Amino acid sequence: MNKLRALLIGGLVLMTSGCSTLSEVHWSKMAPWNWFGSSISVSDNGVGGISAATPLNEEALADGLNGDYRLRSGMRMTNGRVMSYYEALKDDKVALIISGDGGQVGKIEVMDEDIATADGDVKPGTPFSDLYSKAYGACTKGSGDDAELVVCKAPNSQHLSYLFGGTWRGPEGLMPSDDTLKEWTLKKIVWQR
Repeated sequence: MNKLRALLIGGLVLMTSGCSTLSEVHWSKMAPWNWFGSSISVSDNGVGGISAATPLNEEALADGLNGDYRLRSGMRMTNGRVMSYYEALKDDKVALIISGDGGQVGKIEVMDEDIATADGDVKPGTPFSDLYSKAYGACTKGSGDDAELVVCKAPNSQHLSYLFGGTWRGPEGLMPSDDTLKEWTLKKIVWQR
């Protein structure tokens, strides 16, 4: 009996001191609403539990993503300004990029094929032809890091854009034809404040 008591006390000390593997447990996953799995979706309000009101810090982002991703932070220059960002990693691949300034989330780029729009119809990998019959009026050529992509405004949305990519051997700076775009797929869903 004394050995069992000593073992329990020793285990309790390890668990509460952060020296055990339980220090890596995201306790928010223990909430009853997460017991049967919770899927993250993209809407005009944001991604999962992340919105324009979410502070740009690791704890708030991890909670907004249900602790499903490993986060790493960084800084970069955008239009001459220093911007903070977080990469959300899944299986050591970048699944989301969350950035902003002034301590608030301003932009979320979704590349994870397991994250879809709230209606479940659109996710990375969706063919251009499933959403658009032509690019005119809805799409423009990407710029900067997305110069190889075509950016299309999501229908009925103030904050979402769809970025499509594929093979095209045309002149740099021009948009591919609608026939070419029909073969392209969605590479990123972007939510922007």
